[in-house]
Amino acid sequence: METHAAPLCIPPEHPALAGHFPGNPVVPAVVVLERVAAACKAWRRTVVAALDAKFVRPLRPGEAATIMLQAEGARVRFEVTGADGKLLARGVFASRQASMRPVVARS
Repeated sequence: METHAAPLCIPPEHPALAGHFPGNPVVPAVVVLERVAAACKAWRRTVVAALDAKFVRPLRPGEAATIMLQAEGARVRFEVTGADGKLLARGVFASRQASMRPVVARS
């Protein structure tokens, strides 16, 4: 079973936070999902679809969190946990492994 970890922290200046929610800012779920998908891509897996996502606790702007990915065939399970180790979000993406292209030296 392959696993991968990536840090997550959305700065308070992020454009998606404007008006979300004044006086009680929360990182929008779509921003969290975009960052999880980017972590998958960095891990050489292309996200095809979100199959399931549950948001347990809000992620606050500037809050340090960790994305944990676990490959299960054509699926990637994810968990996002806060610095305190408590679950913020979890879900499953359908994915495919990015192909490795050989590097060819040209002279």
